[in-house]
Amino acid sequence: MAVTINANAWSDAGHAVNHLYDILYMMDRDDILVGVGGDGGISDDGIIYPNVGGYLPLIDQGITTVGECRYRQTVPIEGGGRLDVDTNGGIRRSFLPQGNRRYLPLHQPTTQQVMIETISARPTTVILIGSHTNFAIFLMTYPHLKRNVEHIYIMGGGVRSKNPTGCCPKNATSSCTPQQCGDIGNLFTSYSTNPNAEFNIFGDPFAAYQVFHSGIPITLVPLDATNTIPVNEEFFYALQQQQSTFEAEYCFKSLKMARDTWSDDQFHASYFMWDSFTSGVAISSMRNDKNFQHGNDFAELVYMNITVITSNEPYGVHDSSNPLFNVHTIPKFGLKKGGVHSGHVQTGITDNFCLIKGSRKGRCEDGYTKEMSGPEAVRVRVATEAKPNTDKNSHLNREFFKSFLEVLALSKNSGRFDIMSQFPFYREVLYKPDFVNKSRGKAVIFDMDMSPGDFISLIYLLKAPTEVLDLKGILVSCNGWANAATIDVVYDILHMMGRDDIPVGRGNSTALGTPTLGCKYVSAIPQGSGGLLDCDTLYGLARSLPRSPRRCTAENSVEHGAPRNTGHPELRQPLAFEVWQSVKKQLDPSEKITILTNGPLTNLANILLSDKNASSAIKNVYVVGGHIRDENDSKGNVFTIPSNRYAEFNIFLDPLAAIVVLESTLDITLIPLSSQRKAASFPPLLEALKHTQHTPESSFVLHLLSLMHDLQQKHKLYHHMDIFLGELLGAVYLVEGSNVEQSLQLKRISIVANNTTSTDGQVVVDHQSAHLVKVLVDFDNEEYYERVANFLSKREQSAIIGSFAEQRVSWSRQPENSRV
Repeated sequence: MAVTINANAWSDAGHAVNHLYDILYMMDRDDILVGVGGDGGISDDGIIYPNVGGYLPLIDQGITTVGECRYRQTVPIEGGGRLDVDTNGGIRRSFLPQGNRRYLPLHQPTTQQVMIETISARPTTVILIGSHTNFAIFLMTYPHLKRNVEHIYIMGGGVRSKNPTGCCPKNATSSCTPQQCGDIGNLFTSYSTNPNAEFNIFGDPFAAYQVFHSGIPITLVPLDATNTIPVNEEFFYALQQQQSTFEAEYCFKSLKMARDTWSDDQFHASYFMWDSFTSGVAISSMRNDKNFQHGNDFAELVYMNITVITSNEPYGVHDSSNPLFNVHTIPKFGLKKGGVHSGHVQTGITDNFCLIKGSRKGRCEDGYTKEMSGPEAVRVRVATEAKPNTDKNSHLNREFFKSFLEVLALSKNSGRFDIMSQFPFYREVLYKPDFVNKSRGKAVIFDMDMSPGDFISLIYLLKAPTEVLDLKGILVSCNGWANAATIDVVYDILHMMGRDDIPVGRGNSTALGTPTLGCKYVSAIPQGSGGLLDCDTLYGLARSLPRSPRRCTAENSVEHGAPRNTGHPELRQPLAFEVWQSVKKQLDPSEKITILTNGPLTNLANILLSDKNASSAIKNVYVVGGHIRDENDSKGNVFTIPSNRYAEFNIFLDPLAAIVVLESTLDITLIPLSSQRKAASFPPLLEALKHTQHTPESSFVLHLLSLMHDLQQKHKLYHHMDIFLGELLGAVYLVEGSNVEQSLQLKRISIVANNTTSTDGQVVVDHQSAHLVKVLVDFDNEEYYERVANFLSKREQSAIIGSFAEQRVSWSRQPENSRV
């Protein structure tokens, strides 16, 4: 009936919802409701407002979608983590068809809306294969609807399990140190602080507690059972031989990519049938219950008395780790003082409270599905192991393996097509300009964090004549307004503009000097409307762009440090530093690079720190960012941190990187917030765009800006849209600086970076500083908007293919050059 998306664990909401729409379209199930996100909040006194989106665990949920990553930081951000899940290693874009459903701002059904509509309509079975935030919010807000929930099936937790991974081989030398071997849980990034929790339950322990203690019948499929059904070689090769349906092919491609990119040679002993096995157990139980049969076809089930640990003893000792009790005279949600929720709550993967001196195993139990007796215990049906195959002649050792392959091979309810068979004349073509006998302008690298303003800036740069500006490469910062998987939208823009020759390098997902598993600074960006959800989908318009043959993939090679070559290592996604090295290598001896940065300065700082000769290859740098206080005491734009009155987002998102760049010897022109604000008025630009001749790219920009302006006028969550429009000034100034009347001043500046969010990222005029930068303090903006509109509407350097709709038409008819 419905699918809702858990947005605070292994995938990001914008990418997950469109991924799900594509799978449903393949399976001809566009009738199934999909819910994601929501922008409601929870007050300090525990009032739950409508449509809480589940972006944050209950314990940290405030009024907005802004917050830290207490539990989520255990999930890797890049390889083997969220990036690979968001893109499915690149397979999602290369295989799945694309239908008409997509995320649209303020029109996408929220998680709570879908749960309410579905569960209130009829008796419902709920299957939870992620963290429990969404469903816990539903139960806490609408307790009268519990009567319609017949049963809950949960994949997660570990009761009596012993982790078989991270163990030393039998023939290992004494130098081998066991890792998570034998742990109850599977937090491979945090076993030194918490060896007891499993990812799904740890994603929101307090939410899981609400679900387990709801009084609704529960079947738990924990690590106890899933550890007994690894994806062994026999099953893997059986699936490889039985790709007779599109869904089977997609499953195998996904599994193969997971195997090919596994960090060691123990994939077949370390990768388990977690969620799919839970689905099988649920279906078997529902089918047998309906037929008045007992037992389960795939798992041994027993009843146990368990609870979910949400805090650590001693209880009632408040140490600022527990927001449910901190600074509350009356504990939040009416909780009991000194009760099981009142102890220390794990603050992260390096929480000192959880460390035991001299031991590699931590002591924290947050998220542990612990067996116990007494009033805290809940009677739960628990799967303890996967049943062996009843067919003794089969080479498959588990009954579920046999069923899984049989179901995937069924022609009934099978998938209709993949992207290649969706269109009779589908083809992948790379568009690259011919530069033979053409002069090339100044070499430029564009560094962006994939905000909507950055994409408009990219289009503007691509419109510039190549004899004036030669865009050599693009670097993307993944610690800004969009997640790493949004790099696919960069590829689509380049494809639309006929520039598939331009390399795109993926940068870091965390700020300089911060943990690689963490969210410092980037946590200031809203995760819901007006933030990551909209930027990852380009406000719903990314799916209207033509699909590029290039995509972000998990493909890799031994040459680049991988344990093995994947199937197509030539499709590997390059890193930002690699693109820098490639561009630098191609320069003529007298040529230097101009860099335009439209996001945090992480990439450029890493280049300067990693390449000691980088400065000699850089002509100048234009930095869109920073805020310099004036006589009017104007404020910055980090609106999610009211205490930081004078910072600007691009500098705030990585203040240490800003120090490296802005206090270097480079020739830098700063385009600060004060100047951006003079170029951030929607009405005059929209009016100018409406009255020029239209090109595909100008029409797209008009559509995007009109949508953003409309959202800004309709909803307070979009009050900050002019931030993105102002970012376009950097590209305009780079292309037409000499044609624009301007005022530059040399200023001595320093950057505040003292690990304090209320002051970090502020740019201070410091007369004692030795670091001089040019600052664009004013420019003639009278003709600015008409200049932009006319430039985007020029026929020269226009789009090769304007939209996905145009591609659909092209792929639906025979190409001209192949007709008889």
